[in-house]
Amino acid sequence: MTPEVEELFDDANGDFALGELETAAEKYRRCTELAPDYFDAWHALEMALMKLGRIPEAIEIGKKTIELRPNDQLAWSSLSLCYVRAGMIKEAEEAGAKARILSWGGKVKKD
Repeated sequence: MTPEVEELFDDANGDFALGELETAAEKYRRCTELAPDYFDAWHALEMALMKLGRIPEAIEIGKKTIELRPNDQLAWSSLSLCYVRAGMIKEAEEAGAKARILSWGGKVKKD
């Protein structure tokens, strides 16, 4: 990762911490454009969008985090939370079950 992306991500985290969610989301999105495989930026973008109430968009970003790290418990837990906020209970339960499997040391996708 480049120093530019690291600095931008740190700035976005500061904005997020201050409640400046739109600004944080814009910066996180820019990080994903500059570093398309940067999981932390995608996940942070998902959380910012969820807090902004932009749930359908957050779900799509959450799906991207799963593509990047299919065996990441946090990715599945966060996607489950987005589904809950959208009232998509079946999908939330399925994502939550995958997070539980990972918490037990299992895998969702074989390496």
